Amino acid sequence: MNTFRFQTVPTLVVEYGATRRLGSLLREQFPALTRLCVVTDSFLHRSGLLNPALADLAAHGWQVTVIDDVIADPPEHIVLEATSWARDAKAEIVLGLGGGSSMDVAKLLAVLVPQDQQTLGEMYGVNKVEVARLPLVQMPTTAGTGSEVTAVSIVTVGEAKKMGVVAPQLIADLAILDAELTLGLPAAATAATGIDAMVHAIEAYTSVRLKNPISDMLAVKALQLLSSNLLPACENGQDRAAREAMLLGATFAGQAFANSPVAAVHALAYPIGGIYHVPHGLSNALVLPHVLRFNAEAAAHLYAELAGVIVPAASGSDASRTQALIEHVEHLIAATGIPATLRAVGIERSGLERMASDAMLQTRLLVNNPRVVSEADALAIYTSAF
Repeated sequence: MNTFRFQTVPTLVVEYGATRRLGSLLREQFPALTRLCVVTDSFLHRSGLLNPALADLAAHGWQVTVIDDVIADPPEHIVLEATSWARDAKAEIVLGLGGGSSMDVAKLLAVLVPQDQQTLGEMYGVNKVEVARLPLVQMPTTAGTGSEVTAVSIVTVGEAKKMGVVAPQLIADLAILDAELTLGLPAAATAATGIDAMVHAIEAYTSVRLKNPISDMLAVKALQLLSSNLLPACENGQDRAAREAMLLGATFAGQAFANSPVAAVHALAYPIGGIYHVPHGLSNALVLPHVLRFNAEAAAHLYAELAGVIVPAASGSDASRTQALIEHVEHLIAATGIPATLRAVGIERSGLERMASDAMLQTRLLVNNPRVVSEADALAIYTSAF
């Protein structure tokens, strides 16, 4: 067995309706603190989804500042402006409540707000954070990114380049999973985030660096939950059982890839999101089957094992079971109704070469892939997905 290190959030609360008693939950965990900064997006704030949480926070003595200007694929200026706002409010604790972007910004605020010794630009990369942070709590409102349990925050730098901050300081003190927050999520968003979570599990299980038995166990359970509940959740946004299973599956997948990192699917997805502003989960779904085919010759034994999880009827050789896995993934994506080709999301063929070049910059991800990916390979994958 390879030597490995596994880190995750020390406390995980899974409770339907937890949002309605958020003030008391946080008071139990952080009895001496008062000033809370909630990081979210304007839609969630305006929709009234946060109102029960804000009411219970007030009832338990929390002084709350809501920062609600987070957008998808948050650019640096959003992070820096939010940091200034939270500093002015003298925040003592940070809560990320929303999708992956809100939780990613919350992570960075927790690190940036209490100090001025290190800038955001100095933190890009792996283990570049050199300072302590404020207490951090995460509550996801989608079942996909797994950001509530990861040590990664993604920021858009310049017009299209995505950079990651990867450091153990970004692991939250507490993650709260309340599936009630995900009820009614539109089918397209449910599908894209759910496929994103499946990618996390698949890539964690097949990562050539840091693959370990705990991540394997979590990835397998995540795939079981996600693959069997994705379509029910898409078909009925109020299906509580499916929503609870999806949320837990996404978190398990997040814990898996936080320790056995993702690879070429994500590396090729980032230029799609960065250049064309396609949502992250959909970007992953667009390239997933094509990367699986590319990797098949190097990872067939592992893909065959995963086929046993989500296509139990598959039989025969590793190659045939791998083919069954890929076909099942394609059929699942098609059944959700989300776009299945690059051209369907407005990407022109002339843009493929730039995307292939940009994908090569994602070295921290490509190094984990079961098969070496060249720029020509990336272009061929994009061409297949076009």
